[in-house]
Amino acid sequence: MSRFPGGQPGRPIRATHLGQRLKDLGIQPGQARSTALFQLATELPAARLARMPGIHIDVDVAWQRASAGDWMTYAADVSRRQMKGSQVNPQRRPPAPTQRLTFREMTADDLDDMAALLGDSDVMRYYPRPKDREEALAWIEWNQRLYRDNGFGLWLITLRATGEFVGDCGLTPQDVEGTTDIEIGYHVRAELQGRGYATEAAAACRDYARNVLNLDRLIAIIAPDNVPSQRVAIKLGLTLEREAATKSGSQVRVYATDL
Repeated sequence: MSRFPGGQPGRPIRATHLGQRLKDLGIQPGQARSTALFQLATELPAARLARMPGIHIDVDVAWQRASAGDWMTYAADVSRRQMKGSQVNPQRRPPAPTQRLTFREMTADDLDDMAALLGDSDVMRYYPRPKDREEALAWIEWNQRLYRDNGFGLWLITLRATGEFVGDCGLTPQDVEGTTDIEIGYHVRAELQGRGYATEAAAACRDYARNVLNLDRLIAIIAPDNVPSQRVAIKLGLTLEREAATKSGSQVRVYATDL
């Protein structure tokens, strides 16, 4: 298999090598709306078009600035998402129900429940402070972006038997000291804690990460004094990997496992 400048076909290259690769495809990179570009865009599926140049995330940004919204900008975005590999779930389906719990995506209609959950000082005792209603809405919107971009996030969990709101649980990308991993996290209503719901939901999300997303690693970021969450992490098969500092300077413990 021949090599393109900057790497092998199917692997990303940086902006410095994109020009030559586009020329190999018959596209002049200086022509943001070239006939050749639009011809390729109309004749090939967008995902395949994105893979052909092997666009890097840096190039995505450069094209967005230079191309004024033409097809290559879209193709670059598709490529960026595909380069996340198995961390993207195009089907966007939540984990299957467990014995007692169900999962679904959050919506703005869940604001009352989420504001009560994230505003509870007991639930949020290992955070700097509880969240107000506006911050709870931002939490929902953050997860909605994760659903769109990755196909997963924190899902809302309810009781199968009654539909009663329990909390949230799921998977989110987290940066720890410059390294991004997928974290498993949850919040359970204070009055429902101690019944095994956190472990049950988190175990379903761990299995989902392995069996649906094909992830090979999972972490949990836990405050040193949050003993209950450390116990849940150990039950899930995670072990203490290291001590770390968050961007705000707080000390945390990173639990991790290979899947």
